[in-house]
Amino acid sequence: MPMSFSILSASLWLLFVMSMTQPTCADEPLTRPVKLIFDTDMGNDIDDALALGVIHALQSRGECELLAVTLSKDNDLAAPFVDLVNTFYGRGNIPLGVVRNGKTPEDSRYLTDTVKASDNGQSRFPHELRSGKDAPEAVGLLRKTLAAQPDRSVALVVVGFSTNILRLLDSPADQNSPLTGQELVTRKVRLLSMMAGMFSEKNRVKEYNVFIDSPAAQRVFTEWPTPLVTSGFEIGLAIKFPASSIERDFGYVKHHPLKQAYELYQKMPYDRETWDLTSVLYAVRPNHGYFGLSPAGRIRVDAQDVTQFEAMDGGPQRYLTVTAEQIARVREALIQLASQPPANR
Repeated sequence: MPMSFSILSASLWLLFVMSMTQPTCADEPLTRPVKLIFDTDMGNDIDDALALGVIHALQSRGECELLAVTLSKDNDLAAPFVDLVNTFYGRGNIPLGVVRNGKTPEDSRYLTDTVKASDNGQSRFPHELRSGKDAPEAVGLLRKTLAAQPDRSVALVVVGFSTNILRLLDSPADQNSPLTGQELVTRKVRLLSMMAGMFSEKNRVKEYNVFIDSPAAQRVFTEWPTPLVTSGFEIGLAIKFPASSIERDFGYVKHHPLKQAYELYQKMPYDRETWDLTSVLYAVRPNHGYFGLSPAGRIRVDAQDVTQFEAMDGGPQRYLTVTAEQIARVREALIQLASQPPANR
C-alpha cells in the first residue's frame, strides 16, 4: 500500500511538472482549430499573399482560426490588400493592425494595382479598409487578441520583420491586460513560427527578414519566452510554387486576387519560392511529417546580421529541415491549399 501510494504521488507530481513546463517545440494541438495570428510584410514579396490564401484554405477545412493579421510593412495599401483577400474568402471581419514608423514604406505594384482595380466603376475586389491609416496600431491589436485567448493556445506566425513582435514584448500593461508584453506572450503563445534566417552550411548570407530590422531580430531571438521554430531561407528556396498552378488552378473565378497579384509581381511565367507558406504549414500541421527539425538550441544574429545556431539540451528554438521526399510533399500540399476555392464561391 505505501509503495502504491508513493508511485501514484510521483506520477501525479510528474504530470503537474509536465503541465507547467514549456515544450521545446510545438506538439500537435490537442484541439482544433489552431488559433492563429499572422504578422506579415505584405507587399514586399508575393509569398506573403499565397501564405494568406493557405491560411484561409486551412480555416475552411476547420484546421485553424485566423484571429488577426498585423502588418510590418509600413505602406498604406498593405492592410487594404489583406482586407480584400480576407473579404474574397468570406472573412472580411478579421481584425487588421498596422505598424507605425516601421520599415519598407515603398510602394508595391501588386498592392497598388490589385487594391485599385475596378470594373465598370466598381472595385474589382470589394473591401472596406481603404488605407492603413484607418487601421489600429499592430501592438495594441496583438495585445487585445492575445488577452482574449486561452492560455498557451495561440500560434503566432511571423513572416516579415520582427518589428511588431519586439514591440509586443516591450509593451506595458494596458486596458486589454494587466500583464506586460513579455508576461502576456508567455501566458498565451504556444508557438512562434517564423520565416527568418538561414541555416544551411553553404552560402551563409544575411537573410532579408532579419537584416531589414536586425536590432529587433536580435532581441527576439534572445528574449522570446516560448518555443520558436523558424523556416530558414533555404527551405522556401528548395520548394517553389509553380507558375503552372497560377495559370491553371485559380480560374474558378474571372478575377482572383492572388492570381492577379502573382502576375503583377514578376513577369510570367515564373516559379516563386515558398518561404512564408512553409511557416504557415508548420504552425498548423506540425506533425504531418512535412519537415524535419534541428536539434533544440538557440539562434542568434551575429555582427554581420547572419543567423547562427547553437545546439543545447532543452533549448527553446529550432529550425526546419527538409528531405527530397518532403520537398515534393510540401509542394503538393501548398498547391492544393493555395488554390482551394473559398467556401463562398
